[in-house]
Amino acid sequence: MDFKLELVAVPVSDVDRAKRFYAEQAGFNADHDHVVSDEVRFVQLTPPGSGCSIALGKGIVDTAPGSLQGLQLVVADIHAAHAELSGRGVEVSDVQVFPWGSFTFFRDPDGNGWAVQQLPPRD
Repeated sequence: MDFKLELVAVPVSDVDRAKRFYAEQAGFNADHDHVVSDEVRFVQLTPPGSGCSIALGKGIVDTAPGSLQGLQLVVADIHAAHAELSGRGVEVSDVQVFPWGSFTFFRDPDGNGWAVQQLPPRD
């Protein structure tokens, strides 16, 4: 039996601002934006090439905006990813190289933390 992680809820304080950040700056695909009721709005965005999406919204989660840390994207070329994100206006860290991969880090407007990793070559 497969257990596929397909959606992660990201707590944000301003849904429209977060949607703009992820779609326009981070380059995620804006898949859905549905107002279900006065208490519930569901926005789904997917990183290019990913099988897992994120959900933003109102009435989605009750955790504090900015409290989600350690989200990780994996790319084939960390320097190209760094250039693309910074070129889109995302404040990304310098590329850091470790034995377990090369990374750059960024935060969304609420402070939710993301890592972008290029895996090391396989021996």
